Amino acid sequence: MNEGKKVRIRIVKRRVVRWKRVFSLLLVIGIVFGSLYSFIQYRQGLAISGKGLFSQEGKEFKQFKGSFPNNGKINVLLLGSDSRGEKHSRTDSILIAQYNSKTKKPKIVSLMRDMYVNIPGHGHQKLNAAYAFGGPELLRKTIKYNFNVDINYYAIVDFKGFSKVVDAIAPEGIKVDVPHEMSSGIDMTIPKGKQYLHGDKLLGYVRFRHDESSDFGRVQRQQEVVLKLKDKVANIDNIMKIPKLLGIMDPYLDTNLSTKSMMLLAKDAVTGNMKDVQSLRLPLDGSFENKTYSGVGMVLDIDLDKNKEALQEFLNDK
Repeated sequence: MNEGKKVRIRIVKRRVVRWKRVFSLLLVIGIVFGSLYSFIQYRQGLAISGKGLFSQEGKEFKQFKGSFPNNGKINVLLLGSDSRGEKHSRTDSILIAQYNSKTKKPKIVSLMRDMYVNIPGHGHQKLNAAYAFGGPELLRKTIKYNFNVDINYYAIVDFKGFSKVVDAIAPEGIKVDVPHEMSSGIDMTIPKGKQYLHGDKLLGYVRFRHDESSDFGRVQRQQEVVLKLKDKVANIDNIMKIPKLLGIMDPYLDTNLSTKSMMLLAKDAVTGNMKDVQSLRLPLDGSFENKTYSGVGMVLDIDLDKNKEALQEFLNDK
């Protein structure tokens, strides 16, 4: 090999090394500035969030013995809390949110809170009584005992934070078609008709239950709003809002999901990798009777085997 060729090879090697160093430096700078941006956005979200149910340390539920996720699927017990200071409040909404990280399929199961089930150690009660007796851990045990579904994590959302999160995700509001005037039990009046609802009124819309549909209509509206919010989040412009949204949610959210896991879920939703949400409601139509039991009140007396089978098939893609 002549001397000129050796010189050219050495020059090329030096350029490659130089560009590797420049790239590494740019990568480090990007990570630093990205972390700083995320921290600032998170703090901004925290600053406007206000005081929530989980603002103070020490209120979180320490005991939760969920199993480790299997085959890329995670099952999260998603609970809506409407506590007004009670020591043992009942949860207003009970859902199982499943996400398959391999197939990118999200699923939501709404569990009617008045289902008459066997709560370990407490006998037959309404499903939401399990939360009052023993928090999310006893509710996890109850779901496992009755429906044979393993729950991996839990997330409790204080309804007071719902409005702030909605307004951050969809400042223009969420479009809904209100079937009739709603006012009883929600401390506001929502007129009939198609309209855009912002945070507070959208919360009233999903909580209203004083009509002929009762809890069934409320659960249907919950699923409707979840799907519409998911579509709003699936916007590339919102990816920059993720740290701020986590800051807004922090005082209103108690969960044993790691921040990293929440960020990965949010990223899939925002970047469009997450597929359309599939939903199910238990009990199934025609699988329950309205009954009244002494000491418990009015309940949904369900065909347990039929509903267990439907839930298993839905979550296991059968």
